[in-house]
Amino acid sequence: MFNSLDHLIIAVEDLDKATQNYQLIMGVPPVWSGEHKSLGTSNTLFNFQNTYLELLSATGEGLGADLINYYLKDTGEGLIGIVFATNDIKDVHQSLQNQGFLIGEPTDGEGINSADQKIRKWKNLFLPPDLTRGIFSFVIEHTHGYLPQPKEQKESEPYKLDHVVINTNDADGFIEIYKDVFNLRLALDKTIEHWQKRMLFFRLNQTTIEVIEQEDDLPPNDKMWGLAWDVKNIEKAHQRLVDAGVEVTPIQKGIKEKTLVATVKSHTHNVPTLLIEHLD
Repeated sequence: MFNSLDHLIIAVEDLDKATQNYQLIMGVPPVWSGEHKSLGTSNTLFNFQNTYLELLSATGEGLGADLINYYLKDTGEGLIGIVFATNDIKDVHQSLQNQGFLIGEPTDGEGINSADQKIRKWKNLFLPPDLTRGIFSFVIEHTHGYLPQPKEQKESEPYKLDHVVINTNDADGFIEIYKDVFNLRLALDKTIEHWQKRMLFFRLNQTTIEVIEQEDDLPPNDKMWGLAWDVKNIEKAHQRLVDAGVEVTPIQKGIKEKTLVATVKSHTHNVPTLLIEHLD
């Protein structure tokens, strides 16, 4: 059904400040800066090998601005959205309808890059609440233009999304949606004994959706949590961040064998952020 994890969305209050901060973390400037006039939002985009990251703020009036303002008021800045890509949004729409989901028609979207006035166009399919369960999520088909590719990253700069973390109180229900409806590959379903928590791994376009279950008595609910980025040399990445004034924990061995990790503690706008070097 989906070709890739297209991008992730971070809601921010001050787009210029957030862009500066993420440029420090990533070591490179954004590849796109634009606005969605009809939605009342503006964004900057950082592109990577397997996905891109969108910083999104409310700068006008519209449904998009209302959404961002809702999240900012409810939970503050942070990771709010996950977007999946398809080459045939009509087919996705029909498939979900055939499975009994009430879903609207695809809508057109357009973005204009403020740097060169280039235009990108796409179609969106917003997913219903019984599929999103608290996450802002939709499907996108890119129809015109392209997102500029990042320059070749240095060893000290994140080049690929390793995984995104989602918290849930209903792992079985999550599987029913992401495996049975979305047809994503469930690569791991395991209870981590020392955490006493259930963990799921879904694989998609060289990245992982990591799901951590914390059971409670509330209705089924999912929430975006954090991001982990691959770097080729974590010692150089660590030193680059320290030199830039970014707070980062000492490098240590990761939970996964043959990995080194460090946690970025500042400039993330409430997004738990991990850097990972794979040693094999």
